[in-house]
Amino acid sequence: MVTQDLTAAAEAWLREDPDPDTRAELQQLLDAGDTTELADRFSGTLEFGTAGLRGAVGAGPNRMNRVVVIRAAAGLAAYLKAQGRTDGPVLIGYDARHKSDVFAQDTAAVIRGAGLDAVLLDRPTPTPVIAFGIRHLGAVAGVVVTASHNPPQDNGYKVYLGDGSQIVPPADAEIAAAIAAVGPLDGVPRGDDWRTAGDELLDAYLDRIAELVPADAPRDLNVAYTPLHGVGRTLVEAAVARAGFAVPRVVAAQADPDPDFPTVSFPNPEEPGAIDAALDLAREIGADIAVANDPDADRCAVAVPDGERWRMLRGDELGALLGEFLLSPGPAGVAACSIVSSSLLGKIAASYGVRYVETLTGFKWIGRVPELVFGYEEALGYCVDPEAVKDKDGVSTLVRVLQLAAEAKADGRTLVDLLDDLAVKHGLHATDQLSARVEDLSLIAQAMERLRATPPKALGAYAVERIDDLSRGSESLPPTDGLRFTLSDGARVVVRPSGTEPKLKCYLEVVVPVTTDVGTARTEAATALAAIKTDLAAAAGI
Repeated sequence: MVTQDLTAAAEAWLREDPDPDTRAELQQLLDAGDTTELADRFSGTLEFGTAGLRGAVGAGPNRMNRVVVIRAAAGLAAYLKAQGRTDGPVLIGYDARHKSDVFAQDTAAVIRGAGLDAVLLDRPTPTPVIAFGIRHLGAVAGVVVTASHNPPQDNGYKVYLGDGSQIVPPADAEIAAAIAAVGPLDGVPRGDDWRTAGDELLDAYLDRIAELVPADAPRDLNVAYTPLHGVGRTLVEAAVARAGFAVPRVVAAQADPDPDFPTVSFPNPEEPGAIDAALDLAREIGADIAVANDPDADRCAVAVPDGERWRMLRGDELGALLGEFLLSPGPAGVAACSIVSSSLLGKIAASYGVRYVETLTGFKWIGRVPELVFGYEEALGYCVDPEAVKDKDGVSTLVRVLQLAAEAKADGRTLVDLLDDLAVKHGLHATDQLSARVEDLSLIAQAMERLRATPPKALGAYAVERIDDLSRGSESLPPTDGLRFTLSDGARVVVRPSGTEPKLKCYLEVVVPVTTDVGTARTEAATALAAIKTDLAAAAGI
């Protein structure tokens, strides 16, 4: 886009933008003649997909702002009306990020202006409350303004339909087309008579969680907790207390919502160092367990003492523990996890006669598996009560984890002991990731092209026995950009571009039989994973 066109586009945006903050920011860029930044903001648009919208807050169509949100809400309303989904409200929630409350109010105003019923949460609220509330209130759709665990400059817009699951194709493309068809902003009608939801909805959600823990279950547990500057603390404290556990000790510096996330580099409990403050607190109080949520509390991380040190459980480890815990009674239904998660859940399910399926990455797929009784993905997302919440839920998961840990403690055991039991029974399933964050997205496409054109014949000590190009789809999986390498001895690697971050993500798994002791098997697995990682990085050129 030439400078003259950039300037015209920016000036047109200024005339339409209702937000004085982004208008002032854009005027500064125009006054400074910053064509590089203007080009980044105006040479493209945020794409609406199955994850909704996500991007940095700022002026321009390639940023998150009130103009983009109003258009998105208008497109969603038009889609719902075209589909005849008008017999219930649209439930709208939001986290505590910059502008989240404003974006949520804009959404409620547009939904009402379109003649649909809108129900807006009266406070910043964890994402799973909206997933629960959609079915509880009989809503036709839900919107959550959140960027989950992204950096502080980001915000996002997540959409659910009336079944309580996140959208999947073709709904994403149909909503995107409706957004693209929205005309000038002054032609978008808006109302101010939306309804609000608060204590009644939260109480119903908390009551449901409390019912998960039997009255006679052990509850003796000392817990350290961090919400990572997000919106989880108030609800987690209430859920834990209502389920009969002692309220956890909370990391004071991270207890209250703060959109700048000042104590962490990334507000993602998966990131190195993110839960260090919780581990410090756990050591200080002699905790049995440390737990953390991401900022919108749909993910749950767990750390436990392991000898003289504390270690955070990998997402797959917690998934296996919860799978064993919830599937051991042999429930009628289906267990599910994503193709990038460990294969161990399938073996656990089979051992208890529970059906098992793999899905594409993301709870938009896991949550809609028919007859689901438990589902998870390795990125710390767990669905432990799918009849109530068809999405990952960091609050109910946290309570289930406390139940499991308290039962183990009552038996004189730990979560590490339970993991060792699974390794002896099914083989040690060890997983790891190789991730490459890029500034230039074309580097991700180049890496995928390189792996398709000249795939490796071996990775570490394992022969590549089969390569599945996931972009072609299959009978059980829709097409997606990814590659799955099936290796010898039960090992596997999956490579895909991230759907929410500028990353190439590689998921590694090896299976090592426990022939002497679990410690030896862990050492062997770590060595094997390191070798795979080295060879894969070379093959992908990352």
